[in-house]
Amino acid sequence: MDDLIVTVAPCGAETTREQAPAVPFTPAEIAAETRRAFDAGARMVHVHSRWDDGTPTQDGARYTETVAAIRSQVPEIIVQVSTGGAIGMSAEERLGSLEAAPEMASLTCGTVNFGRGVFENPAPLMLEFARAQLAAGVKPELEIFDAGHLDNAAWLVGKAPLAGSQHFDLVLNVPGGLRGTPANLLMLAGRLPEGSTWSATGIGRAFLPISATALAAGGHVRCGFEDQVELEPGVRARSNADLVERIVGLGGLLGRAPASPARAREILGLRPAE
Repeated sequence: MDDLIVTVAPCGAETTREQAPAVPFTPAEIAAETRRAFDAGARMVHVHSRWDDGTPTQDGARYTETVAAIRSQVPEIIVQVSTGGAIGMSAEERLGSLEAAPEMASLTCGTVNFGRGVFENPAPLMLEFARAQLAAGVKPELEIFDAGHLDNAAWLVGKAPLAGSQHFDLVLNVPGGLRGTPANLLMLAGRLPEGSTWSATGIGRAFLPISATALAAGGHVRCGFEDQVELEPGVRARSNADLVERIVGLGGLLGRAPASPARAREILGLRPAE
């Protein structure tokens, strides 16, 4: 996988402006950050919606407004919405994001301790989410927070069923999940089914070691204020674009240039942009 797909996660559900003053909340702000990230080399955006005061929401109408704003600013970018939402949301709430007609959506493959809470994803819910995404014509991104989630993913692929090669996001260093070390990332990547595509996410100060390992191992990378607010320890990013530029720079050292928008869709098995 020489061509590199950088995914930007511009806001997440929890990042505050005390942590990152430029974290976007409104549809217009999220779209503007996505434009900056695309210009820096991002080819997919992982979308969480917020109300204007920063409160996370899975409201379908708000997602539709947010995705429309992104597509008006950056029609070339792949839009992936979150079905994780925020801890404590119901399954019905979390699936509201599919109303925005994205190309992809996250699908978390198991329950995990998540900071001070528990991110609940029991088997019946995973299957419900997989089938809802299939019915909507949306390709899942299988989110892996711990090693056992790979076994859950294999069950889900067969049970839903999910056809063809799958795309995984290996999320390391969430407090309560698998620690963000290069050895742990390589263990997960080595267990993926043949033909899979994958990206990696290093939360907080795992950002650089996980990103560098993914780039060297042939994977793709997700970054953004949802996952980290520092370029390196003690140096805060001014924009999501700063984080994307850091990944693009590291990729360049390893011969991994950003994929074109059309090539990114081809790698992920998506339809060409209209």
